[in-house]
Amino acid sequence: MKLYRFSPIQDQTSLLEAIKYTHFACYELCKQSFGSYLPNAGNMGIFCHYDEEYERLVAIRKELTEPSDDPNQKYFNLHEPIIITEQDGVPETTYTHLYIRKPDPYRHHVGDVDFYLEQQQYDELKQSLLDGKQIKCARVFPRNDLDMIELYNPDVDALGYVSTTTMTEKVRIKLSEETKL
Repeated sequence: MKLYRFSPIQDQTSLLEAIKYTHFACYELCKQSFGSYLPNAGNMGIFCHYDEEYERLVAIRKELTEPSDDPNQKYFNLHEPIIITEQDGVPETTYTHLYIRKPDPYRHHVGDVDFYLEQQQYDELKQSLLDGKQIKCARVFPRNDLDMIELYNPDVDALGYVSTTTMTEKVRIKLSEETKL
């Protein structure tokens, strides 16, 4: 029995398939929660489930992205953005940053995508959730170092995150030891 939809990812072609899948799954989560699509921050994370897969995908990522001397770099700037064209109402999206996540036994997901709102809209959304408003498949992300709202669904093996433009740029660098590089 195969536990993970794509893992272990073996090559760049399979990585791109996982990216495309994650893209559409996260837009589905966004639509389920808000009834519409939020703007995309350009961050794409792919989760590994095996140590060898992680090593292989980091090597592929190094071919696709610009190097960084920052040991805390999490998302890497792609040489060529990954553009996923509009399909079934999901808008064309350009991904500029890629993150390969180390294996985590508590994450079965394929990957994640970051969406953003303007600061005031985000603050109002977050406060409504803190005040007890129920939004399908959305919750305040329970991490002290990240100010985000997590989009999830037990039937979808991807995660979406909503925050501000500032936070979507901050997450490109490891912010604390809670971050799994």
